Amino acid sequence: MSRRSSTATDNSLTRRQMLGRAGGVAAAAISGDGLTRAASAEQPAAEPRPLNGRIKQSLVHWCYSKYFDVDKMCQVASRLGCRSVELIPVEHWATLKKYGLTCAIASSHGFVQGMNNPKYQDKCLEVLRTQIDHCADAGVPSVITFTGMCEDIPRDAGMENCVNGYKKIAGYAEQKKVNLCLEMLNSRVNEYMKGHPGYMGDHTDWCIELIKKVGSERMKLLFDIYHVQIMDGDVISRLHQHKDYIAHVHTAGNPGRGELDDKQEINYKPIMQALLDIGYQGYVGQEFIPTRDPEQGLAQAVALCDV
Repeated sequence: MSRRSSTATDNSLTRRQMLGRAGGVAAAAISGDGLTRAASAEQPAAEPRPLNGRIKQSLVHWCYSKYFDVDKMCQVASRLGCRSVELIPVEHWATLKKYGLTCAIASSHGFVQGMNNPKYQDKCLEVLRTQIDHCADAGVPSVITFTGMCEDIPRDAGMENCVNGYKKIAGYAEQKKVNLCLEMLNSRVNEYMKGHPGYMGDHTDWCIELIKKVGSERMKLLFDIYHVQIMDGDVISRLHQHKDYIAHVHTAGNPGRGELDDKQEINYKPIMQALLDIGYQGYVGQEFIPTRDPEQGLAQAVALCDV
């Protein structure tokens, strides 16, 4: 009796000791003490793994310019294995070249006053022609363009105006071997740079119809996955459907246009695989608006899109 009681007591103490020690280890592993946290904070960020490189990736300048100057952005792009910093002013292209980078797509006229309104067309065409020249000289493959806001223009008239306007510049783009990339934007989200209420080219099929009517090998679509998800969905099917008209791709998480993390709904890895499946040869520009450390968010996004 006493022997059994003694043994039970010893076992009980042993188990309690072991559970206590295990609990202490687990707590330290989960939360860490001050010294552990301090030591971890001092460790430099791990170097990103080498990319497969089958998806050519780019950083979109406007999203990260408040966090990085041009040199720092180039350093981040190079460290992450990206090949481009895009939509960056022409005067910085020499800096990109210094880091072995290119500009995947050039900026041009804005999205508010676009090609759908005849009173803005001459200015848009002037800007496009200038940017096409810069692109041709620097080996930049594409220049962005926009329909503009609806204002009081019916959509059928806006379509006709855009087609007539782009036909005036398409031949020059063909001559210079530069793509005109029409960007489809969402008109549902009414937050600054997260949506564009009143934008005319707010559906993929409408933009594709416009592009087909222009009828130029250099008139293409900028397929922004974030905007397409909001307005049309069915992203992978649309990539397959419109593969011959897509010359550039943008990313961002939805909702919120934030990082490509588990707080948003778009499943990016199979979308990137779909780009490979359709034989896409263009760039994928990371165009999310950071909500936390931008370099960490970019590292996560670049790794996720590297299929």
